[in-house]
Amino acid sequence: MHSHLIVRLILVVWCFLLALPVVSVLAAWLAFDAAALAVLQHQFETVLGGYALQSLLLAVGVALGTAALGVATAVAVTLFKFPGRGFFEWALLLPMAMPAYVLAYAATDALQPSGLAQTALREAFGWRGPLWPDVRSVGGAIPLFVLCLYPYVYLLTRAALSERAVQMMEAARLLGAGLRRRLFEVALPLARPAVVAGVALALMEKLADYGVGAYFGLATFTTGIYRAWLSMNDPTAAAQLASVLLAVVAVLLLLERRAQARLRFAASRGGSVQASEAQPVPLHGGRAVGAVLLCTAPVLLGFILPVGWLVAMLWREMLYGEVGLPLQRFAGWAWATFRLAGIAAVAACATALILGFALRLRAGPLLQVGARLLSLGYAVPGAVVAIGILLPLGWLQQRWPDSAVAPLFTGTLLGVLYAYLVRFTAVAMQSVDAGYARVPISVDETARTLGASRWRVLVRLHLPLLRRPVLAAGLLVFVDVMKELPATLVLRPFGSDTLAVVAYNLARDERLAEAALPSLAIVAVGLLPVLLLSRAMRR
Repeated sequence: MHSHLIVRLILVVWCFLLALPVVSVLAAWLAFDAAALAVLQHQFETVLGGYALQSLLLAVGVALGTAALGVATAVAVTLFKFPGRGFFEWALLLPMAMPAYVLAYAATDALQPSGLAQTALREAFGWRGPLWPDVRSVGGAIPLFVLCLYPYVYLLTRAALSERAVQMMEAARLLGAGLRRRLFEVALPLARPAVVAGVALALMEKLADYGVGAYFGLATFTTGIYRAWLSMNDPTAAAQLASVLLAVVAVLLLLERRAQARLRFAASRGGSVQASEAQPVPLHGGRAVGAVLLCTAPVLLGFILPVGWLVAMLWREMLYGEVGLPLQRFAGWAWATFRLAGIAAVAACATALILGFALRLRAGPLLQVGARLLSLGYAVPGAVVAIGILLPLGWLQQRWPDSAVAPLFTGTLLGVLYAYLVRFTAVAMQSVDAGYARVPISVDETARTLGASRWRVLVRLHLPLLRRPVLAAGLLVFVDVMKELPATLVLRPFGSDTLAVVAYNLARDERLAEAALPSLAIVAVGLLPVLLLSRAMRR
């Protein structure tokens, strides 16, 4: 019993340590004095309005775009039958493997005035000057984000529609309702909570982005946090901007949780028509062609063409590049990335498994609060995590200059791993909790009745039953760590770059052909969870 209490205490402390960066950002307002007020007033008069405006424009554009594209594609493949429907069911998930900043590199190289697309059109038709607005703008960033993030809406909306929509539409048809009425008055209202949840998730991913905003030179809250901290050397301003971003994320997270709750309630309601009697509506002629084009466009623009362009850039660099690809250095970057991602995945899965087991027992209020705080980590942008880690370390360094704590987490791999665990342990917890939900508590009670200890129940009973959820959790954390840019960019030690940082630095220096190799590696690894997810959906 004594050892059990010690383990529970260690878990509580560990949970609160992983929640410390968020708490430290919010605590920055407690030290609000005249100097902080002057900084806030200066921000309000100079940059805060621009940050808010561009962030709002991006948020509105991404919300509308992901909702429209995600709902349209989900409705097409769920409620209708047309040529290629089985292929598009999983292919529409492929853009999830494409980070937005990688898509931005490919789009910039292809669509800029000196790029191949505009050059070919000018030579073919004799045109002069730029043929369309610069892609490095708010108007160019919105479609890039939409192409990368619409799968969140597509995935949840498709799941919601597949529960009851086909049966309900068949019932409405038997009652004499036309197709348009069945679609807009029966199917889409059923999917409304899923759409809200998917849009909230997409917006949280957009707010966490740093690569696109910095590469395009946009004035958003995320880029402003880095400018305040690194360029202006003003941690107070950075913390205040981070707290504003954190408040917006908290609102989105609340909307997503409420929408998910309504979605589960809606999915539990029955229908009046058996599934065997309800079938998707066949499409013919122009409607079938329209459905094929609708589903082809996001897959083509969001995955196939960007990957093809990156491969072409890499091939040109290998054949005609004057400098040549640093293949030996790339191997070092890849090894550093895989090592960090592997360690973070193992640590996150171990934390999620032990914490899930402790919560499955009689969890105390402190452990429940710590687990709840820990579950918010994925919603916190990497910029906020980085600031939240550096703020208390700076305070410790000022109070105790000879302390050995700050050097352990500043510019070290330990600090980078800490940031990864703060952000991505929640991902592992969701997968492990879903696995535990399918293991009846009676299994534990039977094992304990037969004399098995708690440790033996965990190792000999739960681990084999949770093998698939734990492996899925490790894969998701591994891929998320590989794509993580902002926290790595600030906290990494000198000379220990990851593939995401290398791709960003090369693209920032306009060496886009050299950035293609690490970008393709990130996309290739990102395909793994997408393929597993599509396989699970087909089952």
